[in-house]
Amino acid sequence: MERANNTSLEGFILVGVSDHPQLEMIFFVVILFLYLLTLVGNLTIILLSSLDARLHTPMYFFLSNLSSLDLAFTTSSVPQMLVNLWGSDKTISYAGCVTQLYVFLWLGATECILLVVMAYDRYVTVCRPLHYTAIMNPRRCWLLAAIAWLGGLGNSVVQSTFTVQLPLCGNWRLDSFLCEEPAVIKLACGDTSLNEAVLSGVCTFFTAIPLGLIVISYCHIARAVLQIRSVEGRRKAFNTCLSHLLVVLLFYGSAIYGYLLPARTSSQDQGKFISLFYSVVTPMVNPLIYTLRNKEVKGALRRLLAKGREAS
Repeated sequence: MERANNTSLEGFILVGVSDHPQLEMIFFVVILFLYLLTLVGNLTIILLSSLDARLHTPMYFFLSNLSSLDLAFTTSSVPQMLVNLWGSDKTISYAGCVTQLYVFLWLGATECILLVVMAYDRYVTVCRPLHYTAIMNPRRCWLLAAIAWLGGLGNSVVQSTFTVQLPLCGNWRLDSFLCEEPAVIKLACGDTSLNEAVLSGVCTFFTAIPLGLIVISYCHIARAVLQIRSVEGRRKAFNTCLSHLLVVLLFYGSAIYGYLLPARTSSQDQGKFISLFYSVVTPMVNPLIYTLRNKEVKGALRRLLAKGREAS
């Protein structure tokens, strides 16, 4: 209790790039620009999926969930980053840091599960097209989405609660842009081997198993696509899955590098910038991947803009 009271008074110091002050304004402008793109891109997908009846399908239901998740994911950390980069005050309150830790772990684990759900949707689309409507009915879609969100929340409650019990012994400098678990564990002055083992085990569970399921689903998809005789049919099936695959590679690649490898193979600065990548860049890139390659989304956007011009 004494530790918590002291921390709540002092807060944590997010080091970021404060050791290179000449870079702070550059980072501020770049991160602000990427954050605005993230807001516009993800809000656009959510809006289109809600307003356009042609997008009221399971694929866009899950895509709206992904966009909502990305909005919350980036908003849980970026505003604080911008505040710290703009001025001389680099602190974040104890309550703010703990909240950020819980939310970040919750949404990160949720995205791991949600990407598996989206891979399952693609599998049913390509491999079971005649039964797609029956299998991916609204009730099942809501159930799968709930499993993703609640599964991520359960992971966060366990991991974060375990982490905040560590004794910090007056060390409040987080060598990171945000309050994430690896950085917080490094502040502890006691034995952190159990925390590191739990972190490694949970991260392996939330990456290896979902990624394995995604690979299995795409092996079935690839086999089904190769059996399609029509070149146009193969191209359409391939395009249906490519956007999701790109998102999977971006998310899991940065998550594995940021949470499973840095202690062994990378420096602290590399870990910092990887965390910046998956908290700022990935949520911005996701809507671009889905909109730039998706004729349905671009068509829905044109129809919405046309209605706006007619109304004005």
